[in-house]
Amino acid sequence: MRVVGIKLLKNKLSEYVKLAAGGERVLITDRDRVVAELVAPRVEADPRMQDPRWADAVRSGIITPALVKSDTPPPRHPVMKFHELMAGLDESRADR
Repeated sequence: MRVVGIKLLKNKLSEYVKLAAGGERVLITDRDRVVAELVAPRVEADPRMQDPRWADAVRSGIITPALVKSDTPPPRHPVMKFHELMAGLDESRADR
């Protein structure tokens, strides 16, 4: 891990980007306080993360991706059986 001030980073940006691309973390400081971190992008298995709008929404917390990746929807459990639903409907319509 390297630590670099903003002024030096500005002057040698290409060098520090190459270090980050090689897997090294570069902490960026302003007046001896860490303000940012330069790292290589994580390899995302999810192709949606290639879309910058999607990735930005995930980073900002607007969207929370599913924990389990699945191509099929989760199983649905019926609340009641069909004949119970129809009986309740008939009961609610009895006063008409």
